[in-house]
Amino acid sequence: MLDYLNRHLMHPLAARKSRSRHLDYLRVLERTQFDPPEVVRARQLAALQVQLRHAHATVPYYRAAWRAAGVHPGDVTSLADLAAFPVLTKADIRAHERDLLSTAYDPAKLRLKRTSGSTGVPLNIRIDEPAAQWKQACTIRSDEWSGYRLGQRVAKVWGNPEYRQFGLKGRLRNFVLDRAVYLDTLDLTSERIAAFAAHLRRHRPGLIFGHAHSLYLLACSLKKTGATGIRPNGIISTAMILHDWQRAVIEEVFGCPVTNRYGCEEVSLIASECERHRGLHVNADSVFTEIGPGGKLLVTDLTNRAMPLIRYQIGDVVVGSDRACPCGRGLPILERVEGREADYVVTPSGGLISGISLTENFALLIAGAAQVQIVQESVHLLRVRLVADAAFGDASRRQIAKLVLDTFGPAVRHEVEVVDAIPQEASGKYRFCISKVARDHIQALSA
Repeated sequence: MLDYLNRHLMHPLAARKSRSRHLDYLRVLERTQFDPPEVVRARQLAALQVQLRHAHATVPYYRAAWRAAGVHPGDVTSLADLAAFPVLTKADIRAHERDLLSTAYDPAKLRLKRTSGSTGVPLNIRIDEPAAQWKQACTIRSDEWSGYRLGQRVAKVWGNPEYRQFGLKGRLRNFVLDRAVYLDTLDLTSERIAAFAAHLRRHRPGLIFGHAHSLYLLACSLKKTGATGIRPNGIISTAMILHDWQRAVIEEVFGCPVTNRYGCEEVSLIASECERHRGLHVNADSVFTEIGPGGKLLVTDLTNRAMPLIRYQIGDVVVGSDRACPCGRGLPILERVEGREADYVVTPSGGLISGISLTENFALLIAGAAQVQIVQESVHLLRVRLVADAAFGDASRRQIAKLVLDTFGPAVRHEVEVVDAIPQEASGKYRFCISKVARDHIQALSA
């Protein structure tokens, strides 16, 4: 009954109070997801043409870059025509952040997203409110493909709960509306996992959501202790590659299929599995994707007018597909995402810290760090490898020392290594976090 009231009463009331149209958008998206592929492509082309005209008229960076490349929005009469336009990189965003903002918007009224992603490169992204509401609706739609329904309890295996940033108001909203409980991946211990599991048995969640490897570690711990009886409606894995062997253990422990989802802070949801789990449907109502040489993914945001990201090279490698999904949805499909992985770090007390969570606590907080990589040489030695820009200095080093102390305690030493570039892996990806000791520790936990 509480789930029903939350979905049909509390959420609509909250949306009305905040003047958010995301629930209206959700109804549209639920209706159009089964449109045939040619209708979806036509809708994407129309949205792309609008975005290109807007970017050319109001975004200084694109006007200059496209003039130099000899291209114009009027050249685009098919989706394939976009390939003639220049690629936008993370370095471009960092170097031209101000010129990428649309002059049609007041920056003070935009949402700010700070992200470092899996590459350790900190970025500031602005998004306008209508786009944020549309993206929220897209995410809810894909969430519900897992079996979860809006209004049900949510269990998150995640670091840094966002609601804590909003004080009492955020805590109240989480308690009444979002109904989320967190297992903090910045401090994974057997005691915390046991307490989290006990809570889930008392209060059955509609959804368990988290980093792929964090969900796997949770499942391994519950399997090892013989804990049973946690049966969510859905499980969503994100932020890291979900390996088949991880999926098998998670599904065995929770008795529920795992829905693999892919996105990034810069453009939000990119693709998600549906209930058939046969590849990931591209969120074609919000982004247009291209696959370049070597499988490198390019994403064009179709909805964010405040800071349009057009042909943005995320840094991930994917495998595309031309096949149709048996679910009947006309949305394009990615077979798989191949290039996102982050190690865990082992603390002196035997706890685990997620490399994805470390991204938020290091790369985004070190002044003058153009890119950061954390290497755990041993349980008691951390190497902070970074590419510095002009703002890096003594204050930055003090920030690093404080972050290491606050996160790991006094038993962990650290060394700062300033480099010209952080080398890529053979896959073409950067690994934000590398631990030389976590593998053996995790294998012992899951044995």
